[in-house]
Amino acid sequence: MKKLIVLIFMVLFLASCSQHFSKSEFAQHDTMYRNWDHMKFSLAGPDVATSQDVEKSMDQQWWGIDVPYVPGQ
Repeated sequence: MKKLIVLIFMVLFLASCSQHFSKSEFAQHDTMYRNWDHMKFSLAGPDVATSQDVEKSMDQQWWGIDVPYVPGQ
């Protein structure tokens, strides 16, 4: 009986969490990486970036929209 009550509470808790997660900004993104090239680059380590990696990142827009730096803000 105790296991059933715990199971019911767990199901209700997870159902509640899933509703909040679907509304979050993180869930609105389709993937973590833009494509396979972006994932390979990130897993290999960005400290060995080549000029080809820079070109790929700009062409495929790996990093999203640039935000300009404004000093003093």
